[in-house]
Amino acid sequence: MAGCGSMMTREADRTAGMSAPQLYQEARDNVRSNDYKTARTYLEAVEARYPYSSFAQQSMIDQAYVNWKDNEPEKAVAVIDRFLRLYPSHPGTDYMLYLKGLVTFTPPSSYLRSLTGQDPSERDPKGLRQSYNAFNELIQRFPESRYSRDARQRLTWLVSTIADNEVNVAKYYYTRHAYVAAINRSQSVLKDFSGVAAAEPALYIMMQSYQQLGMPDQANDAKRVLDQNYPNSKYYEQGLDGSGGWFSWLSPSRVFN
Repeated sequence: MAGCGSMMTREADRTAGMSAPQLYQEARDNVRSNDYKTARTYLEAVEARYPYSSFAQQSMIDQAYVNWKDNEPEKAVAVIDRFLRLYPSHPGTDYMLYLKGLVTFTPPSSYLRSLTGQDPSERDPKGLRQSYNAFNELIQRFPESRYSRDARQRLTWLVSTIADNEVNVAKYYYTRHAYVAAINRSQSVLKDFSGVAAAEPALYIMMQSYQQLGMPDQANDAKRVLDQNYPNSKYYEQGLDGSGGWFSWLSPSRVFN
């Protein structure tokens, strides 16, 4: 116990008596050496001891980055949200929105997919939507930001992937004979996402679901829209499971949000 107490004292004394510039410089030095845990100690000390200084604001920006690099995404998002709440007009707001998008963004990895066979749209969509919202807010509020161009490119992938996820869930509902739920998911693709490839299977699922529910008028409406936009739709011949087993990987744990 005495030994533990001595270690805690030394840890507590590491930052004792240091000014804000000194603490911040120590943090930056540790970031450069990739010692993120030690850097976090100094950054948190800056914010706690000098809460109204410009160093405190900058320390929060760096804390978010350090937490992200240290594989602590929840902590990173928490710091970002707190920063955006406290300093909505800060010059670093665009960067913090961009960083929030990066924290929750997982780009498609051909290497990973070759090993696991998992499509990115099979991921839990919560993180994808958080990333989408952050990038979208960045673009809307700061269209000329140096981060907006990259955010737009990432948004293109996110829109397609989130739409694919909605279709995956609709397919699962359809196979479980939950036709109303399948229709609702399919409609969300058509309503929320414009010009995505997922619109084709979404329309087909709607058509089939309405037929199963004994609603021929609605089924014909869905078919008409499908034929107008995809006159040679592959789903008429292949069905939903005609391209290698659409449903072999579907399960509630993978697709529900």
